Amino acid sequence: MDKLNRIFNPKTLAIIGAKPEEKSVGWGLMKNALQGKSKRRVFAVNPHHKEVLGVKCVPSVMSIQEEVDLAVIAVPAKIVPKVVEECCQKKVGGMIIISSGFGESGKEGKLLEDKIKETARKAGVPLIGPNCLGVIRPGNLLNATFAPALPKSGEIAFISQSGALVDSVIDENFKKNYGFSALISYGNEADVTLADFLWWAVEDPKTKVIALYLEGIKEGREIMNVFSEVSAKKPILAVKAGRSRAGKKAVSSHTGSLAGEYPVYQALFKQTGVAEADTVRELFSSAKALAWQPKCENGIAIVTNGGSCGVLLADYCQELGVKLVELSEETLKKLNKPGVMHPAYSGRNPLDVVGDALSDKYKSAIEALLEQPDIKGLIVVQTLQIMTETEKNAKIIIEAKKKWKDKPIIAAFLGGPITAPGAKILEDNHIPNYGDLKEAALAIKSLIKK
Repeated sequence: MDKLNRIFNPKTLAIIGAKPEEKSVGWGLMKNALQGKSKRRVFAVNPHHKEVLGVKCVPSVMSIQEEVDLAVIAVPAKIVPKVVEECCQKKVGGMIIISSGFGESGKEGKLLEDKIKETARKAGVPLIGPNCLGVIRPGNLLNATFAPALPKSGEIAFISQSGALVDSVIDENFKKNYGFSALISYGNEADVTLADFLWWAVEDPKTKVIALYLEGIKEGREIMNVFSEVSAKKPILAVKAGRSRAGKKAVSSHTGSLAGEYPVYQALFKQTGVAEADTVRELFSSAKALAWQPKCENGIAIVTNGGSCGVLLADYCQELGVKLVELSEETLKKLNKPGVMHPAYSGRNPLDVVGDALSDKYKSAIEALLEQPDIKGLIVVQTLQIMTETEKNAKIIIEAKKKWKDKPIIAAFLGGPITAPGAKILEDNHIPNYGDLKEAALAIKSLIKK
């Protein structure tokens, strides 16, 4: 959306409430704003300090001589209305209000929130928040938050009512290979809403997948139409918080939202094509698969060198509605040729190539299965024995993917440090790898066309 472009691509950024005290919110915002090699101009606004992190302070946003694309506001709630008025007079491109103490805190806070909303809308200046972490655009080196670091750039847009959750996701992300096109904490939605961010994400060329953390929805019927239209163009995954009675009470004091009855949300997601995840881990496991692999029809095969893993994975697939395809006579003919498979191999799907399988057995099995027309996708499981060739197996999977571009391949290389080099090769080449079999099953389910 055009109205958010200056927020996500600012040439000038003002931190209102910048502070020199290390570890304060104002200090964290300035530190993040100044990181990276961006040519963006950063201004520190605070009438009570001379400079912050080497940047000379100005007393107000009105003192800045050039245009301001984005103003990030972190001052006490009672001062925010005045600051918002000044930003609107200055005609900034957009505002992010980090400060809390608004609708989530009770009646007086709600009056303050209504006041800033009215001011911003009258001036036509988009306002994100209040009570939020802010926005991050890794590809543009924009970190307009007090989050701990700038995460990797990638194809997932994470839109969250919770700021603290975004912080934890960023920290966890440094152990992962997937990245983000944007991370957005929108808090109380006084002005810019979830619907606005969804429209922005669907038009953003860097975003392939949209991941949501929701507590409550304010737009009702409008969001139903937005979900339907956006999910038809890009996949949306959501985790809904406030599913229990205790959770609903917690939501109202967190972002001032009404959690609503969980079955209503389940029906909403189902009707509008939004895939629901039970956990944050599942949310990003599935998002990674959707960012890296094509969707497919329901018809999956499993290759494994551990029979027990095949059994467990078959159970998970059945529970999730993932269809395991029977091996055709043609496929079995290829596999039954002398020397191709171990004499004790399973001869069915899941295809157990037996524990001592070297990479040549994996290669034969993977190619035979992918050549079968009604097998639309593949899960490759590797357990670790002394003879297992984890890096060679990874390279075989990558070569198979180049040949069968339209068939998704998910890997489950199970293990730790010895397995890690093979897992890294896979993920560096956008083959999603999971250290847990149910995660792998959930990931392949997310790729099956509805």
